[in-house]
Amino acid sequence: MCTDQSQDLTGTGCSCHRPSFGFSRRGFLKAGAAAGFLGGLALPAFAQDAMPTPNSISPDEALKRLMAGNARYIANTSRNKDFSANRAARAAAQYPIAGLVSCADSRVAPEIAFDQGLGDLFVVRVAGNFVHTDGLASLEYGVKVLGMPLIMVLGHSSCGAVAATIKVVKENITLPGHLPELVDAIRPAVEIAQKSNPKNLLDAAIAENVRYNVELLKKATPIISDFVAKGEVKVVGGVYNIATGTVTLL
Repeated sequence: MCTDQSQDLTGTGCSCHRPSFGFSRRGFLKAGAAAGFLGGLALPAFAQDAMPTPNSISPDEALKRLMAGNARYIANTSRNKDFSANRAARAAAQYPIAGLVSCADSRVAPEIAFDQGLGDLFVVRVAGNFVHTDGLASLEYGVKVLGMPLIMVLGHSSCGAVAATIKVVKENITLPGHLPELVDAIRPAVEIAQKSNPKNLLDAAIAENVRYNVELLKKATPIISDFVAKGEVKVVGGVYNIATGTVTLL
């Protein structure tokens, strides 16, 4: 297992390597073969000729939908209120328009903040919204198999994980349990933020943590970097303001 996160995510001989699937991504989706992937990569012969799926949209269109949904949420005009709707269709397949790397903070709920229905977002959550190998593998699955065209790294105001990292960096203290591993993942962003001598180090580090992980994902080989290079996937970053509900793109 890699100990260096940047090596982990750029594919230099670590466990984040995943095999390249030799079939049509969109066809795979329409055929409902995502379940087959989990059960042994069985692919129906007709998958290659399948029609476009509900999430066969451009990265820009996916981002537009997210931000329009956030505007509705802020205005308290959310459309997604009946969560029983389309339950049967969701049982058959999923077609997320975006993957999110979100903090585990209980005050952050991406589906609500972006006013998206169940099945629209493929969310990886971890305190501090950073990318690790397990999260990367999930996002690779979302891109390669589920066909999502957009990935957003979503930080948020008053992030406790970033605040704890700042405390460790400034005071050179050691946290208990596995918390040092979390701190090590966020530390590079805090150190970058410190160099600019910001008035509010926490806010600056939260933003830098988002930017840092956006860049890691753009370069994450062998899957995501390839889709980014071809323009089929876009990786963006944003910060959610818990008090106002506003998502600001970085």
